[in-house]
Amino acid sequence: MGWISDFKSRNSDIQSTIDTCLKTIALKDPELAAFVKVECDDSGRAASGAIASKSGKLRGVPIALKDNICVKGWEITCASRILKGYVAPYHATVVERLLSEGAVLIGRTNMDEFAFGSSCETSAYGPTRNPHDPSRAPGGSSGGSAAAVAADMVPVALGSDTGGSIRQPAAFCGVVGLKPTYGRVSRFGLVAFASSLDQIGPLTRSVEDAALVLEVIAGADRRDSTSADVPVDVYSKALGGPVKGLKIGIPKEFIGRGAEPAVEEGFRRCVELLAREGAEIVEVSLPHTEYAVSVYYVVAPCEASSNLARFDGVRYGRRDPAPRTLAELYERSRHDGFGTEAKRRIILGTYALSSGYYDAYYLKAMRVRRQMIREFNEVFKRVDLLATPTAPTGAFRIGEKTGDPLQMYLSDIFTISANLAGIPAVSIPSGVNAEGLPVGFQLMGRAFDESTLLKAAYAVEDKLGAAG
Repeated sequence: MGWISDFKSRNSDIQSTIDTCLKTIALKDPELAAFVKVECDDSGRAASGAIASKSGKLRGVPIALKDNICVKGWEITCASRILKGYVAPYHATVVERLLSEGAVLIGRTNMDEFAFGSSCETSAYGPTRNPHDPSRAPGGSSGGSAAAVAADMVPVALGSDTGGSIRQPAAFCGVVGLKPTYGRVSRFGLVAFASSLDQIGPLTRSVEDAALVLEVIAGADRRDSTSADVPVDVYSKALGGPVKGLKIGIPKEFIGRGAEPAVEEGFRRCVELLAREGAEIVEVSLPHTEYAVSVYYVVAPCEASSNLARFDGVRYGRRDPAPRTLAELYERSRHDGFGTEAKRRIILGTYALSSGYYDAYYLKAMRVRRQMIREFNEVFKRVDLLATPTAPTGAFRIGEKTGDPLQMYLSDIFTISANLAGIPAVSIPSGVNAEGLPVGFQLMGRAFDESTLLKAAYAVEDKLGAAG
């Protein structure tokens, strides 16, 4: 049983649950720095108002939000100095849906600046630390959300996933992380990083909790033209269903890509569990995924460069106090407001979009991306799901990769393809490595078939739990 179902079945006292969360945050967060700010006071009230619903699927469930999701009346900074002091004037659609089902919003979690990172170290607030070993990174960019759930500060947190930013920290912190299909969850009120890749999703302690949260936040939204008008399943009803007869594809390009032994062992264990439950394991090929990291680090910075052009010192957040000219206002505000990694990605994107380079970089990357999508579509005619590790290693030490951006970018080697293809993917814990740190198992599914994805993930989670 997931935390939410257990909470509701016991008719738990909401006030005492909120008190427990706030006490745990007060005890643990000074070391871990998972939260940017706790917005909920002792009575369960926050800037968003009191508990919005007298009933609902998430009545009284404490939930934290990544600091790039708008809540009316809350400061939202995306962990960047450039947005310091900016207060959101409206709720994100996911926030409206959470409140309508009775959720209690606890506060804002730390993240890599503008979601640019894989370790939660690029935040203007300083790094978040992994609850399993505070000398280690929690993953990124949704590291604060993953750490908050892993440290029992909250049972649920929302993150955003552009190239693995929910799933990779979920693997590092030993929790469940779900990236829905692109368009399944409205992005209205999510500060954009890369508009063709971003997707909001939950980090939870169990697959069941992830399914219940997705039921609430999913669905079309007229305020987001990229949200899809596709029926939303009751995902929790799919859990516990048989996986016998499912075809699970193992992409040969993903195996042997430098994963540490414990990651490969956990991956094999999960695949064997599915096979014992009657799933058919099939080797498949996705040749163009070899270029996924290269394609991503052209497409994502290009879109980021365009999206972040609006943060100019005029309309939002930080503004240079004494510019002599308009050009100086822009230059100083952006120079002082953005961190190193944000500047790197803006420069890379601007260069790739510039005259004379657009065809050679962005257009070429988009052609390869379309070929990748075609390959995924063809493979999903043969199989129901794809299985891979989530990240090639367990959590690395804070500072270990900050001096080598390429090695940091390769942390997402297994997760990026799902974003480029727009398909759903989930990471679940698959064991621990030699240092006792969690590692993760990833499943990817057909677009808008989260039910099958979650059913298989639940089966693996259940059998791993039964095996101890």
